Amino acid sequence: MSESAPRSSHPYQTLVGVGALLIGFVMAIGAMSIPSEAGYSGVGPNALPWLVSAALIVCGLWLIRESLSGGFRQMETPSGAERADWKSAAWVVAAVVGNASLITHIGFVLSCTLCFVLAVRGLRLAEGKAGGGGRQLALDAVTGMLIAAPVFWLFTKLLAINLPGLAPGGWI
Repeated sequence: MSESAPRSSHPYQTLVGVGALLIGFVMAIGAMSIPSEAGYSGVGPNALPWLVSAALIVCGLWLIRESLSGGFRQMETPSGAERADWKSAAWVVAAVVGNASLITHIGFVLSCTLCFVLAVRGLRLAEGKAGGGGRQLALDAVTGMLIAAPVFWLFTKLLAINLPGLAPGGWI
């Protein structure tokens, strides 16, 4: 049996390019609503959104062209399982959605700690390892706290960027 000739179109790869292109256009629309008054060094607050929008549009067009002219030729063979591990993905999605939902209610540090705990559990399950018991849960929570607290303090105290805190004093 002979190998078939390479296809000239890869629909899923084309969808990736279309997705990047659409995100670029949506960001460009959003960048239009940001004031363009020049700030420090003559660069306004809308410069970075425009730069990212342009990069996404160029990348989207390039990805579409590549997918329609034979596919992503330099792409390595995917590793991992043939099918998605939806249980592991659900843990990671729950981590991100939980963080976004709870950050203004329980504060940045606790919300990001919870995000870390849930995401690490999902990633551990994706590797085929056990999710972990009470000891692993405590270790993950401490690790998450040790990552989130310095980030919170760095942003709020050093950079003076307001992040939601749990205590009125802004130390957690």
